[in-house]
Amino acid sequence: MEIETAPESTVNHAPRRRRFRWMTWVPAAFMLVVVVAAIFANVISPYDPNRGNLDEFLLGPSSVHLLGTDALGRDLFSRLIAGGRVSLLVGVASVSLALAIGVPLGIVSAMLSGWGGEAIMRATDLFLAMPSILIALAIAATVGPSLTNVILLVGLIYWAPFARMVRSEALSIRERDFIQSAYAIGCSRTRILFKHMLPNLANTIIVLASLQVAAAILLESTLSFLGVGVPPPTPTWGTMVADGRPYVQLAWWVVTFPGIAIMLCVLCINVLGDELRDRLDPNFRRRA
Repeated sequence: MEIETAPESTVNHAPRRRRFRWMTWVPAAFMLVVVVAAIFANVISPYDPNRGNLDEFLLGPSSVHLLGTDALGRDLFSRLIAGGRVSLLVGVASVSLALAIGVPLGIVSAMLSGWGGEAIMRATDLFLAMPSILIALAIAATVGPSLTNVILLVGLIYWAPFARMVRSEALSIRERDFIQSAYAIGCSRTRILFKHMLPNLANTIIVLASLQVAAAILLESTLSFLGVGVPPPTPTWGTMVADGRPYVQLAWWVVTFPGIAIMLCVLCINVLGDELRDRLDPNFRRRA
């Protein structure tokens, strides 16, 4: 008796559809909420995030203060929303700066032959070899804490991974037949760069950028926690954890909620970056 089996496409792709549904839409929905809350923070926040009331010293979560208050009587929910705005701003702006530096350097080093390209890569290797947190601490302590300095600092630290990854992909693309054909018919390097090279690098750049945003948010939180990031009274998640540390045994909520916000935001961005890689990188999709 012949037994009917499900079509191969159904068997192979059903798990992927389930994975796509849960591992993409849930993090995407969470990040959408974070972005909307950051944009409309002044409308959503029930209280002024910087206004304290010592009569409400370390109040626990309640209907009046959803996430409680801190040691100065400031509403944690309002500060959490305002801190999300700062974290997203630092993440997006610093990664944009890193893109603007790293991508051109990576492409130029791949298209140049000889000592020019090697010099760029040796500088990139030097940046990659140094611990980013130590570099950030040293520079931040020197130039002083401010939002602008943090964005510039994080962007100048994270350009090296873009340069290394883009160069690796560009070297592979440079040897393909369509690039060699473009050289053979007399296309200029500028035309080859913008018409053929960059479109084939876009997927790699998008995936790496999404992952670097999470790393930038984590680095900003670390700098703020150590007191060399965004200065008070601007609320950030790292500063909220640092301010609540002396009271953690008395009021658990002052460090728990900002810590959870950092963890969930970084986790969701990483998951979305992995999903982008799965769907935009044809080589990875074939290996999977």
